[in-house]
Amino acid sequence: MHHNPNDVQNCLAGKTALVTGAAHGIGRSIASALAAEGCHLHLICLHALPELTAFAAQLENTYEISCTAHAVDVANPNAVAQYFAAAIPQLDLLINNAGIAHLGLLQDMQPAEWNRLLATNLSSVFYTSRLAIPLFLQKGSGCIINISSVWGQAGAAYEAAYSASKGGLDALTRALAKELAPNHIPVNAISCGCVDTRMNDCLDDEARQTLIAEIPADRFAEPEEIATAVVHLAEMPAYLTGQIIQVAGGWI
Repeated sequence: MHHNPNDVQNCLAGKTALVTGAAHGIGRSIASALAAEGCHLHLICLHALPELTAFAAQLENTYEISCTAHAVDVANPNAVAQYFAAAIPQLDLLINNAGIAHLGLLQDMQPAEWNRLLATNLSSVFYTSRLAIPLFLQKGSGCIINISSVWGQAGAAYEAAYSASKGGLDALTRALAKELAPNHIPVNAISCGCVDTRMNDCLDDEARQTLIAEIPADRFAEPEEIATAVVHLAEMPAYLTGQIIQVAGGWI
């Protein structure tokens, strides 16, 4: 079948998106930006369900979309499978944003902490994607956007596990893009620099200023800037796939 080159994904209105880790920071901003485009939303988080439920109601009222909120541990494949079976009858867009950080020397990290971080940041993308893909194939379209980090490419001292998880996520993005390209399902990642979210609250002023001095844009990113990049990426032609797109102020 000849594929029409003008057949871009570019209208998000009426599409359905799932955003993981949507209660705070980047995930919350992505949800707001997609709602503003007229996307129906499924939002999940782990610990902040009352907050996420209130946020979902607010988005529904403001943008006249449907928006559900659930507590799901994305690191648990059974929890993800139960959630998809119960709550996701169809889907157009999967945003894998859920992630945790761990600051410290690798030699001081416990295997349980390593396993939890890898399960949350990397394995979760397998758990959601393997269930989203059949829904995409059923519709003949779909899109996966993973939220990564420049540390996946550059590596960061005291964040070895986090860097490893994001490096794995970048490789998974490229490989899955090749697998799904014949079905016109793009898979890309946004590789974030330092973003002004709770995840970076652990940095003291001195550490923050040291980082800012390294960033050509001379500041941290706002979560809304990442969300804008996600929306534009979701609207791109499916031919744009397998890309790790840095939104990092020219940093790395």
